[in-house]
Amino acid sequence: MTPLVTALVDTFNHERFLEQALVSVLDQGLSPSELEIVVVDDGSTDQTPSVVQKFLPRVKYLRKKNGGQASAFNAAFPEINGQIVSLLDGDDWWAKGKLSTVIDALEQNREISAVGHGFYDVDEATNNIQVCVPQETKDLNLETPQAAGEALLRWHFLRTSTITVRRKAFEQVIPIPEQFVFSADSPIAMVSMARGVRILAMPLCYYRRHSGNLYAVDAKNMAGLRRKCDMDELMFEMLGPLLIRLGVSTECVSALLDPPWVTASRLSLSTFGGSRLKTFRTEMRSFHSEYKNPSMGYILFKRLIMGATIFLLPPRRFYSVRDWYAQHNLGRLRNLVFRPRSR
Repeated sequence: MTPLVTALVDTFNHERFLEQALVSVLDQGLSPSELEIVVVDDGSTDQTPSVVQKFLPRVKYLRKKNGGQASAFNAAFPEINGQIVSLLDGDDWWAKGKLSTVIDALEQNREISAVGHGFYDVDEATNNIQVCVPQETKDLNLETPQAAGEALLRWHFLRTSTITVRRKAFEQVIPIPEQFVFSADSPIAMVSMARGVRILAMPLCYYRRHSGNLYAVDAKNMAGLRRKCDMDELMFEMLGPLLIRLGVSTECVSALLDPPWVTASRLSLSTFGGSRLKTFRTEMRSFHSEYKNPSMGYILFKRLIMGATIFLLPPRRFYSVRDWYAQHNLGRLRNLVFRPRSR
């Protein structure tokens, strides 16, 4: 019998956390004929294999050479049988009733491709738990720039451990480019939003913050922050073409990706530096994203005055000056002279 749903658990050196993750899957109360559990181990060097041994044969265990999250998803996909795939990171865990809730949402809404939901944000160092949920249950799509803007605000409810996707949608991104050593859930989220997704206003999993996180890094961890910045920029470069291939308009792609892309680029440039050309492109992306009908005077200001400043100053110095400019509210003087928007 084909399992109704596959719980796909990706793990790397999660020996301290994996048992809790797998117990939370088993505690969903589904039978083996309803639930397939696949663990893909991305070359762990700790005692992860011993932890998984406790759950055999109920769990299908796939072990591979270390290559990152995308390579783990790619290796696991041919081995899964469920028509619905629910993702779980090996250092997170699900709340009871998660699977039945998301399965019901998919069964009752045949037009959507995936379901996301809120989560409990758990800080391992402080034991602090923060509930992160959307204000309301809402269906998202990328049919208009306004809809794409709304999807952007709820994108973080479609991360690994919160997203459950129909197999046919998952197939549209496999194989995921293996440059996604982490953040490999982002292409899956893109397909989900492009095809229609429901976000439930309830917390159904626990997202664990700990010292080994690759994405949720401490701001003082400069090596980790640099790795995250590099991955974010790679991610945005690759997601745009994917969305265009899925039939999403360039205007909607811009509304979804440009604001976080600008934020990620500015953080990287102001912290680690980079080329002046990259700074100029970042600020032009911000300008075109924010102003759809700018005045000619404001176009000249951005391209000539700001552009000249960008090419005169190294990026870190430019963003220091930009911060000073914003703190002193000098933009109001600029607006009086150049009147940003056309009538």
